[in-house]
Amino acid sequence: MREDAESLDIKDVTANWVNAAVLSRQIGERIKALADLSHTPLFFGRLDYLHAPGAEQAEGAEGEQFYIGRRHVHDADGDPMVIDWRAPVSQPFYRASKTDPLDVALRRRFGYTGGDLTAYEDEHLSDPADPSKAATTSKLLQQEIERPRVGPMRDIVATIQPEQDEIVRSGLGGSVCVQGGPGTGKTAVGLHRVAYLLYAHRERLARTGTLVIGPNSSFLHYIEQVLPALGELDVKQATVDDLVAHVEVRGTDDAAAAVIKGDARMADVLRSAVYSHVTLPTEPVMVVRGSRRWRVPAYELEGIVRELLDRGIRYGAAREALPQRIAHVVLVQMERSGEAPDDRVQDAVARNAAVKAAVKTLWPPVDPAKLVLHLLSDADFLAVHAAGILDADEQKEILWAKPVRSVKSAKWSAADAVLIDETTDLVQRTHSLGHVVLDEAQDLSPMQYRAVGRRCTTGSATVLGDLAQGTTPWATRSWEEALGHLGKSDAVVEELTAGFRVPTDVITYASRLLPHIAPGLTPVASVRENPGFFEVRAISEADSADGQVVAACEELLRNEGSTGLIAADARIPALAEALGEAGIGFLSPGEETTYETRLTLVPASLAKGLEYDYVVLDEPRAVVDGEPDERTGLRRLYVALTRAVSGLIVTHTAPLPRELS
Repeated sequence: MREDAESLDIKDVTANWVNAAVLSRQIGERIKALADLSHTPLFFGRLDYLHAPGAEQAEGAEGEQFYIGRRHVHDADGDPMVIDWRAPVSQPFYRASKTDPLDVALRRRFGYTGGDLTAYEDEHLSDPADPSKAATTSKLLQQEIERPRVGPMRDIVATIQPEQDEIVRSGLGGSVCVQGGPGTGKTAVGLHRVAYLLYAHRERLARTGTLVIGPNSSFLHYIEQVLPALGELDVKQATVDDLVAHVEVRGTDDAAAAVIKGDARMADVLRSAVYSHVTLPTEPVMVVRGSRRWRVPAYELEGIVRELLDRGIRYGAAREALPQRIAHVVLVQMERSGEAPDDRVQDAVARNAAVKAAVKTLWPPVDPAKLVLHLLSDADFLAVHAAGILDADEQKEILWAKPVRSVKSAKWSAADAVLIDETTDLVQRTHSLGHVVLDEAQDLSPMQYRAVGRRCTTGSATVLGDLAQGTTPWATRSWEEALGHLGKSDAVVEELTAGFRVPTDVITYASRLLPHIAPGLTPVASVRENPGFFEVRAISEADSADGQVVAACEELLRNEGSTGLIAADARIPALAEALGEAGIGFLSPGEETTYETRLTLVPASLAKGLEYDYVVLDEPRAVVDGEPDERTGLRRLYVALTRAVSGLIVTHTAPLPRELS
């Protein structure tokens, strides 16, 4: 298929150089999409149907056999050899069971090692079910889940489970929120949902666009190869900070100020401040055209301004409409006097110097960054617009200590950038995409949810997160509240509770924290047959702690796969020095592991969303103490404890948090 695309000759099929350039670009994208990916087999399963699909009721109809893969593959005659996993005929591969075989006689799974076919496994689904036999877990599925992880995140297209498949194939029209504990596959489900929607609604999403939003650049780098492996190359990725990057962020807020700036009430403060620039007229407007003068009295101008305010349209759109409304009043006067003006005359009146001067006075332009600067540096201006919204202490908390001269010299914080984005949207509508995936959503503030929601006002969203892993002071308390801020209150909330990644012993230990960090959440139940390796090691001598942590890393590196050393942020420099003295090479989060360098040194603040075959967790107490409050610290610890796929060693000199007892 790739060679066919490469051999296409378009010299005689294009009318001009523009068509030739467009077609050449499309062919180039096609060739790129058909590139071979090392160690990524084209097919992973086979379905043998009892009857031809769509002909189940036809007596004597012969069944068909379909190979299921990551993308559609056809032979030289155009006949399909591999069916795309997203096609309707492929769905029973994920949903069929002995109790509901969906007309499938046999499901075959293929096992691969380094891209080579090494095993297969058959399930005869249409045999009479024997109630005395419990359903057995697929060994190949278990092996795929437990396969050592080196490099970026892999797709799960061969191991999608029925409850995951229902979310993946849900329609484009509705938004979905997925609550899932560690290892339940929520991130993979969200990415595969994007791939499915692009397959089912390609033309629509090609026009409107798709976006994946992650918590940080390290996380986005980790997941960036999943969609290309499924043949999707055009999905953009960003963090929330990327979306609102109207100014350079060089400052930070303390927790109290960040919580207030992230509160949804700030949207009302900003709206009040923006529209305070509108003033009601006290003087008429005199428009001179040739030898005639046309007077628009102040009361008519006031009526126009009030109508625009009452309509609630964006500040900038109303400002653009105002001169046309004034010009329309003048045109009515012209028609009454016997003239016959047309649209060109109305446009000319709207551009008249007197009209432009009136608009500048009545509805002056607003620069979003300058307005937020004014609000955060002028106590009186803030007091006027926050009256009845923020109390005096809250206003004092978000005011800058020192006045700032200009937008460029201000040390904006990440929360300030979100306020500027909100103000920008009050002035001018934000472009909406067709579908947005928001991962690790539990850490967003209400104002950040609003910023994301603006990017999908006319589209849908897939929201992914775990309330137990919220590690910011403003972390989400409930999905209903979060979805309200996002503007998707009608989204369906799904919960994933089957854990595929974290070993049983590890998730059981970590779940001791749940009653303290997220009461009411269902603990993850690991479906792994392998309990995994788990050990808690108390280090008696503090001066040898770093050496024993390094020794634990060396021990785990003897196994195949990746190893992560996770520690409180303050401990990272000391551990980096200890690893260097021991001659052990290591990477930072976001850098891709290789077979030569399989150890990553991970600050606890960046561990969310990442996974390693083996993990050494250093000093749980220090992880908890590194956060502003104990609840946030325990949530951070919960995240760190649940990054391992095959084994976890916890080392500590200080006593463990009592919640782990």
